[in-house]
Amino acid sequence: MEFTTEVQDMLLQAENKALATNGPHGLNVVPVSSVRVEDGNIWLVNYFMNKTHENILADSEVALTFWSGLTGYQVKGQVNYHEAGEFFDTVTEWIADTTPDRVVKGVLVIEPEEIHEISL
Repeated sequence: MEFTTEVQDMLLQAENKALATNGPHGLNVVPVSSVRVEDGNIWLVNYFMNKTHENILADSEVALTFWSGLTGYQVKGQVNYHEAGEFFDTVTEWIADTTPDRVVKGVLVIEPEEIHEISL
């Protein structure tokens, strides 16, 4: 399955989003709030992801699941973590405009490799 505009729109509008990682803390799943899609990659914002951050430093493979009602998708891919630089600066500005009470600790950039419908 391809990361189509339809799937991207579903991600951005989904009522529920959860990110799964594996690493020193074992399997870890966290809710996700701030999401952006740029150049076919998924950007997630780290506000409180302590275990998640440590897990992705050890194992960059992640799964992001998102759904509304009975319709949803799972995206598996590799993640890169940014605490400075262009991605971080862009996201920090975006969050300052949209959610000024939040502090950005880092940005996760997921490169989708597999996409699966979870409602079939």
